[in-house]
Amino acid sequence: MPTMNAPHTLDNPPALSPRMVRRAIVASVLGSGLEWFDFLVYGYFAKIIAQVFFPADKPFISISLTLATFAIGFLVRPIGGILLGIYADRAGRRRALAVLIVTMAASTLLMGLTPSYATIGIAAPLLIVLARLLQGMSVGGQFATASAMLVEYAPPGKKMFYGSFNMSAQSFALLLSSGTGWLLTTHLTHAQLVAWGWRVPFLMGSLAGPIGFYIRHRVAESPEFSQLREHASTTQRQTVRAFFRENTDAVICAMGIIIVGAATNYAWHSYLPLYAERQLHLPLSTALVGAFVSGVLNLGLFPLAGKLCDRYGAYRLFYPVVIAWIIVAYPLFGFVIASPSPAHLFIAQMVSTLFLAAMSGSHPGMLATLFPVRNRSTGVALSYNVAVTLFGGLAPLTITSLTHWTGSSYTPAFYLIVAGVVSLAMVFFTKSGRDPVPLAQEGSAATQ
Repeated sequence: MPTMNAPHTLDNPPALSPRMVRRAIVASVLGSGLEWFDFLVYGYFAKIIAQVFFPADKPFISISLTLATFAIGFLVRPIGGILLGIYADRAGRRRALAVLIVTMAASTLLMGLTPSYATIGIAAPLLIVLARLLQGMSVGGQFATASAMLVEYAPPGKKMFYGSFNMSAQSFALLLSSGTGWLLTTHLTHAQLVAWGWRVPFLMGSLAGPIGFYIRHRVAESPEFSQLREHASTTQRQTVRAFFRENTDAVICAMGIIIVGAATNYAWHSYLPLYAERQLHLPLSTALVGAFVSGVLNLGLFPLAGKLCDRYGAYRLFYPVVIAWIIVAYPLFGFVIASPSPAHLFIAQMVSTLFLAAMSGSHPGMLATLFPVRNRSTGVALSYNVAVTLFGGLAPLTITSLTHWTGSSYTPAFYLIVAGVVSLAMVFFTKSGRDPVPLAQEGSAATQ
């Protein structure tokens, strides 16, 4: 239970015991990690899912339908994010996080248990699409709700560091999904994978459900939201028009912050296994090993990036890192394409991991501190999900289509360069990006 040290006001949020803080952080990270595992693992088994649920005469059509279903999960993310964001801003971070984790577990279980197209016909791909829609709705609210909860638990001057644990949760999901994929693809035959092996990670992912119930009943609400709710008589719920009037600049800035990281993440992690097989003619296990190591490294690199941003300023590091990534993206792909090999691919993955960590470690803290507590989850969910949908979720389908039409193996590099330029422009030309709230003022700004 919360430990009350002193009467709390708008400038003095309720204090929680160190045990409750640790419980909230661990539960949020584990729940978020398993939720992202459920969402990401689809990409690793896209080729097999195409055979099971989307059979077609031409392989390109089959894989395109599978990637389109992958993209559907992203198209509904803004809807799910806004709905769950509104719910989190009204009912609390704890309740919203519990709801979305349980929904993700149920939809992942549906995906793992759905019979093949050969067994039940057109109902099979329809059920997969339904499961993907539910996954998208759920994960749409995850980043915003978990980010808000972690940042609101953070003491002044450590908001980027605490927020970075949400990115570490994604790393946990990456290493868990890639590790599971590697074990299955290296220890099972192709026939076994098609028959039942691909279902294993989806059935594993459904185990996230109990964590949702744990968060609902055993984790305290964030101090800043509790503070706001206790003074609800002095605050009013914003209308949609008022929200955009007051937060449009912050939404544009937040989208700019996210775009380049989302494009990099999904190009190098979700799309790379397919790229390695189809363009580089390397085994799937090669890309999965690199993705697994990247996940392990980012468990520590994301918090390190958060610490550096707390110390030196998140925006002071954002600009030079993104510019450097724009410069490096093309030659990095050239290094791999010129002489495709497991060693070259692994080196490129490690370089991209360092840049991704530097760009994304502070994302939860940067986005959360752009919005006040009363509409923080809504603001973060809207900006994050729109940016990730356009430049992340659609990345595999977009890059695959452009590569098919142009015949160029450098399409992913050009995609990342464009994403980086768009990010820089959107952040630089907003007031929030040019004149961010100083870290020392974040605690007071958050309660506005």
